[in-house]
Amino acid sequence: MTERAVADAMEAFLLGQEPTLTRVEVAERAGVPLDLAVTLWHQLGFPHRGDDDVAFVESDVEALRLSADLVRLGILPPESQAALVRTWGRSYARLAEWQTTLLAGLALDAPDGGRDPAGQLTTLTADVLPRVEALQTYVWRRHLASAAQHLLGDPDGLDRGEAVLSVCFVDIVGYTTRSRALDGAELVAWVDGFEQDTTTLVVDHGGQVIKTIGDEVLFTAPEPAAALAVALALTARGDDPDDPFPAVRAGLAHGAVVRRLGDVFGSTVNAAARLTSAARPGSVLVDAGVHDALGDDGTWRFRRARRVQAKGFSHLEAWRARASTDD
Repeated sequence: MTERAVADAMEAFLLGQEPTLTRVEVAERAGVPLDLAVTLWHQLGFPHRGDDDVAFVESDVEALRLSADLVRLGILPPESQAALVRTWGRSYARLAEWQTTLLAGLALDAPDGGRDPAGQLTTLTADVLPRVEALQTYVWRRHLASAAQHLLGDPDGLDRGEAVLSVCFVDIVGYTTRSRALDGAELVAWVDGFEQDTTTLVVDHGGQVIKTIGDEVLFTAPEPAAALAVALALTARGDDPDDPFPAVRAGLAHGAVVRRLGDVFGSTVNAAARLTSAARPGSVLVDAGVHDALGDDGTWRFRRARRVQAKGFSHLEAWRARASTDD
């Protein structure tokens, strides 16, 4: 079997059947204008197809119908449809790439010495796919339940997507220099360890990791005390020569943010980013919102730092924070 034939067979297996429809036929069966169907496909990041390309199956028709239903029900309003669909596309594209790489690696490590990786990949997919699919649904529902608790707990800000949160960036110090000294596998393991340990600590303190950006993690927490505890714990680990966790610095701000599609925006986020850039290695800089909320109650110690120059701020006040037990 040629590589092309293997790829076609894999596609048919994953989609549930061999493609028999063109995009024109899909749009007609779903009762959706062709231009809308094409727009949705582009936003999802799928490959371009011509009107005569037989590249679609019945599940594409059902997906298009469901999308139209969500628009009709007001769940996908026109002003947010494009952004939400793009987010779905990017998220699942990254997940699918990682999963395919993992399965291919398992196929190559199979007992037959990788003599038939395509066959091994097909077998593994048949065994693994249903379990992965079930787990993805479980994880999604769990996160949905958690998000509902957070959002519904603040009904006044629900419609506007607004909330008052503590926002923190944690940045690896010397990432560029260290990454040049590591090969690909070592770099991946190093960054994965940083992200895993940071995520665990954030979640344990009731926070949420918003995104990772290579050498940086952005997380939020409902209260500044929890966010500061995380930031100080991470910088302490980075300062320990016996701990493989990398040296980091952090910037923390507390105030109003706009939540949209799993991300956060606004001046509070910008302040946290600027404080991180200005922080010294192994230190945590906080803004006035954090300082005023926590005060000097004996749990924390704050030392006034130079004002930070930041676009959009006349002067960004900053304090270096540390735990009182560090005295």
